Amino acid sequence: MKILRLIIILPLIIMLGYFGVESYKHAKAYEEATASIAKQSDASGLAQGKLDKLTSVISFGLIEDNTKIKLDRFKNQQSKSKIASQTYLYYFMLTLVVLIMLSFTCTLASSTLILAIGSLISLIFGLINPILMVTIHKEVNHLGDVILSFESKGILGSISKLFESGENIVALTILLFSVIIPVLKITTLIFTLLAKEFNIAHTLVNFFKHLGKWSMVDVFVVATLLVYLSSNQGEVSHAEIQVGLYFFLAYVLLSMVTTIQTQKVLNRRVAN
Repeated sequence: MKILRLIIILPLIIMLGYFGVESYKHAKAYEEATASIAKQSDASGLAQGKLDKLTSVISFGLIEDNTKIKLDRFKNQQSKSKIASQTYLYYFMLTLVVLIMLSFTCTLASSTLILAIGSLISLIFGLINPILMVTIHKEVNHLGDVILSFESKGILGSISKLFESGENIVALTILLFSVIIPVLKITTLIFTLLAKEFNIAHTLVNFFKHLGKWSMVDVFVVATLLVYLSSNQGEVSHAEIQVGLYFFLAYVLLSMVTTIQTQKVLNRRVAN
């Protein structure tokens, strides 16, 4: 029975990584396509588009409207990439749910280890994926809706930008609570589950258990709002949530459960 569970669980963990990678690849493709569309829709791009359209009309279609052709290609790529990224995100979450359900059939220690691995994978993709796309645009006479700026933001990218803009304290705070502590926390939990005999394991688990109650969700929400507000320059802005947010939230929830479960594993070991 144990071997059968192992045969089922290992491929699920591999699938989890595969779906995460595919979602990331398509999320980046969506980001690139959206950036290209934004570039085509700035003032110079729209002016060039009107010129190409006029040239095509005057030549009775003998000269192609290259701007429109490029824009249509980017929009097609954008649509396909967005759907693919979200689809693989759904596959990831579905696989994660199945993995969690299977973990209930294992021992407490094995179940907790499975949750910890799922947490770590979710964290990785939560950190590297974009979490928010912000477009700032303005209606301009004779040109139409002009995109003034476009930015795609992930946790790591946002921290880097904050450092570049001189917001070192804010950047360090987000880096600490959204990157360093989560990575240390989940790797510590995995280490604790694999080497429960170390006395320091109890101290580390208790520390991260109390810290995790407030550090994850609150700081991450503040970081997201900060990124959004820092991008709002007084014009009309449009913010779009990306897949990275869902990966990170999956980590937040799983890590909390994993911490509690790890504490139970250690308590049982002490009792025995």
